[in-house]
Amino acid sequence: QVQLVESGGGSVQAGGSLRLSCEASRSIYRSACMGWFRQAPGKEREGVAAIYTGGSSTYYTDSVKGRFTISQDKAKNTVYLQMNSLKPEDTAMYYCAAAPGEEWWFRPCVIIGVDFGYWGQGTQVTVSS
Repeated sequence: QVQLVESGGGSVQAGGSLRLSCEASRSIYRSACMGWFRQAPGKEREGVAAIYTGGSSTYYTDSVKGRFTISQDKAKNTVYLQMNSLKPEDTAMYYCAAAPGEEWWFRPCVIIGVDFGYWGQGTQVTVSS
């Protein structure tokens, strides 16, 4: 089973920043829609952001727009989630996911309707007030 390697989680004060990293295998990263999800206790999993590895289009859920930035380093097969101005409500387990394929040259990488076949182990983000 191919696994995505995540890192960067931790505990911060409200208003602080964290950068999450997700390193994927080369075969996955070559052409994929990759996304960040989060899930807090008692809540459903929520799509946070997504990016197409072969392009520059990005997607963000409304609650993180202007605060979070998804980006990539193709040389490292790595997707990042820069999280600024963190709020206590951002506290959750964050997961990286990937949907490899060639269809993303015409299909929007926006999480909705995307079948993510690969998932990371999750990294905990805790924001205290």
